[in-house]
Amino acid sequence: MIKTIDITTTQNVTIEYQLASLRERMLAWLLDMFIVVFGYILLYQLSRLIFKDLWDWGWSVFWAVMPFMIYFLYHIFLEILNGGQTPGKMALNIRVVRLDGKDPEWSDVVLRSVLQLVDSIFCLGIIGSLLIKTTAKCQRLGDMAANTTVIKIQQDAWRFRLEDILSISTLNNYEPTYPQVRHLNEKDMIFVKTVLARYQRYPNPAHEEVIEDLVSHLMPILQIHDRPLNRIEFLKTLLKDYIVLTR
Repeated sequence: MIKTIDITTTQNVTIEYQLASLRERMLAWLLDMFIVVFGYILLYQLSRLIFKDLWDWGWSVFWAVMPFMIYFLYHIFLEILNGGQTPGKMALNIRVVRLDGKDPEWSDVVLRSVLQLVDSIFCLGIIGSLLIKTTAKCQRLGDMAANTTVIKIQQDAWRFRLEDILSISTLNNYEPTYPQVRHLNEKDMIFVKTVLARYQRYPNPAHEEVIEDLVSHLMPILQIHDRPLNRIEFLKTLLKDYIVLTR
């Protein structure tokens, strides 16, 4: 079952994202672990080669702790510097986001990484997997504590991505088709978006009838006399116009 979440950005734009599945998150994590282990082995072998005359018990303790240090630094620095993505997440087209629409901060990423010891590493991923599978926002313990989740970047064609919103963010580069959409409010537009989402996910006669009824209801409010030929594009255009004119 596909799960989605509405996130209101700092520009007061509500965007629906598809949550990353457990499978996608696990594959991303395994890829990141492969990179971390490979890097650790490489550093270990180079150190044995360069400092072989100085190798003692102290070095052994240091290299026993080093995998955890590399693991945490890898996730913390890459997710901060790369907008919530590690190479594993980039490969799976997913990323970490905060539920309040802001970019993850140092404290958020550190908290997620530390609690990953509890919900993923020490319990072999059982707790984390159960929470991601059963919670409404697909959050493990680290996500709950940091107020984050993991979303898919590549959305279905009918969804509006943040990049799409920013590309039409001003009247200088976008000409609204229906400026009278100002007569509607945010609650109306959220309803329009919900109807679109349900129709695109379940394109059956019942949802087609809802689309037709919605268009019929909006036409007199917006003083539109000619019925749009493409109802879906009409509703999507209304959403874009509203975002530009009211943000």
